Amino acid sequence: MSSKTNLMKPSWNGKRFSYPSENILATPVEVLRWVATRKPVKWPSNLPNPPADQVIERVSGTSLRITFINHATVLIQGGGINIITDPVFSKRVSPVSFAGPRRHREPGLNLDELPPIDVVLLSHTHYDHMDARSLKRLQQRDSPTVLAPLNTAPTIKRISGSEAHELTWWDEYVLPDGIPIMLVPARHWTSRKLGDQNTALWGGFVLKLPGGSVYFAGDTGYGNGDHFEQIHQHCGHFRCALLPIGAYEPRWFMSPQHMNPAEAVQSFEDLKAHYAVGIHHGTFQLTDEAHDAPAKALVAAIDEKNIADERFRVLGNGQAWDIPSVS
Repeated sequence: MSSKTNLMKPSWNGKRFSYPSENILATPVEVLRWVATRKPVKWPSNLPNPPADQVIERVSGTSLRITFINHATVLIQGGGINIITDPVFSKRVSPVSFAGPRRHREPGLNLDELPPIDVVLLSHTHYDHMDARSLKRLQQRDSPTVLAPLNTAPTIKRISGSEAHELTWWDEYVLPDGIPIMLVPARHWTSRKLGDQNTALWGGFVLKLPGGSVYFAGDTGYGNGDHFEQIHQHCGHFRCALLPIGAYEPRWFMSPQHMNPAEAVQSFEDLKAHYAVGIHHGTFQLTDEAHDAPAKALVAAIDEKNIADERFRVLGNGQAWDIPSVS
């Protein structure tokens, strides 16, 4: 592992965070330009899911099972632990139930079909990643350990009743069974309401499971790839990376905060990951590309890099992948 002294830290001015030496947050003028010039491709109202794979209660030893539920919600099972990322099961990702982005595809598993959840990883406060109703139901059902970036615990407590453990980049939380989970940098931003932009931190997570490490990116742009290089240098190789491939058009507006599929493939190489799953696509229409554009573009990007198809996959909602062992 690399020395922690040389690792990037989030900038903090006493009120707001920012990515070091770079402003990811769009200006009001840029937001108005995006709204005025948007030409989103129309999505079908209801998109089908494949048959869901069998739910396994626990995965032990060095085995690793990844189940894609929807958007950035992924069930990670390994070392006897069940971990869920950014759980979203609601009809809309919005502060209100009657407006805002609605789902075009049902979750691959309902919340009640999940095995007992031990850990919830929350990457940031955006509504498509931090859903109050889902968090509250998980808290009532399983009382999981909740890990989240700095300054998010009060919001999590208010909306769900859960007590969250806050981390900054490169901080590590060790579960009772000895499995460490680390918060790592991402090129993104946070907001829950008007005026609170970047008052809370954001990030991805690295899980050091018995059979190899798993990386969950949350939301991130690519930029010059420096954060991916540091994550690899500090954390080593990854057995599996969960990388966002959707919500990327138009590029002039989205590139600072969301990767496109070609950038996701580049990050896969930067991280020296053996396998990857594409996430953050196909359920909620947040940007302008078609619902199936990310998956198609990913196939082209993989082919251009001569990467075997079975190494970087797109799973349907509810589909599971037993990740092969790596030496």
